[in-house]
Amino acid sequence: MTQQPNEQTNSNQTAPQIEKLLIDDLSNFQFHAAYMVYSETFDKTSDPQAKQELNRNIQDLKENNIDLETFYLNISRYRKIDSPRQERFSMATQRKKDWRMKTQRQERIKRHKK
Repeated sequence: MTQQPNEQTNSNQTAPQIEKLLIDDLSNFQFHAAYMVYSETFDKTSDPQAKQELNRNIQDLKENNIDLETFYLNISRYRKIDSPRQERFSMATQRKKDWRMKTQRQERIKRHKK
């Protein structure tokens, strides 16, 4: 019975661990920005197949096999961007005449309170 857990841990350890590529190029701003996106996405993802595809995409970008647009298109499905939902926006407005009357009244009250 004690051998079964050992076999399970051995089978878990035999799965290859996919590591993040460290090929950042600070002299090329566009590649550096793409690498930052890759790095963030790689860290958030736990799927080994997704990590392998991310590695392949950043490697292809480094070797100029794909362009930036294709790179971002390929990794977009792995990125989880929290964008706020667009809801209706309402703004309370008033006429200029009403605003003037309200302001004058407030000033008059403030002036007589002294």
